[in-house]
Amino acid sequence: MTNNKNNIIIKNLHAKVAGKTVLNGVDLKLRLGKLVALMGPNGSGKSTLANILMGNPEYEVTGGQIIWQGKNILKKSIDERARMGLFLSFQYPHELPGVNMYEFLSTSFRILHGDEAMKDFDTKLTNLLQKFKLNEKFLDRNVNVGFSGGEKKKNEMLQLALFDPKFSILDETDSGLDIDALKLIAKNVNNIRTPNNGFLVITHYQRLLNFLKPDEVHVLVNGKIVKSGGVELVKQLEKKGYDWLK
Repeated sequence: MTNNKNNIIIKNLHAKVAGKTVLNGVDLKLRLGKLVALMGPNGSGKSTLANILMGNPEYEVTGGQIIWQGKNILKKSIDERARMGLFLSFQYPHELPGVNMYEFLSTSFRILHGDEAMKDFDTKLTNLLQKFKLNEKFLDRNVNVGFSGGEKKKNEMLQLALFDPKFSILDETDSGLDIDALKLIAKNVNNIRTPNNGFLVITHYQRLLNFLKPDEVHVLVNGKIVKSGGVELVKQLEKKGYDWLK
């Protein structure tokens, strides 16, 4: 059984964005070895929760705690949370003009894993480029500059596989993807899953979860989790939408 200290425990979390209350008391546990799906309509607070978990300072926490490794990580900076093993895949990945992909990936990997781990870096990176069907010229490009939507999402998944975090938050990774890109990303997420890592997958739709098979499904409406269950809940939502839960 997983030590509770290794789980992320979100307790009665309240938050505002630009002065507007968005989260109204979220309670959620993320466990190692489990993939948790978070669904809900637009504006329900899903991306807010993802950003708060990662420490985005634009979001104001007004109450509650996020406990991990025996600490309230709300007091930790973004880089401290990343070093602890937290990773966020953005719904809309940011562009970094002037920073090429190789510099970005190698520097981030060194910070997260140390100089000793760098001896295997190039081999790991080459193998992952092949898995994600990305040409080596991809590494010469500036981060996300001029990337297609699919390339941006593949880049996020490449980072996930390379950095090997303890907990990964995938914020609408399926947004804007065609079915082939969706299957490729889902396949690689499934390959990465182990008893020693956990995932929070945020999505509107069933199609990604058809490939990822979540262990738990939670529905967020008006800033609060209103329904929880297994994969059968995803099928209910696909048929009935969210209005019956409001």
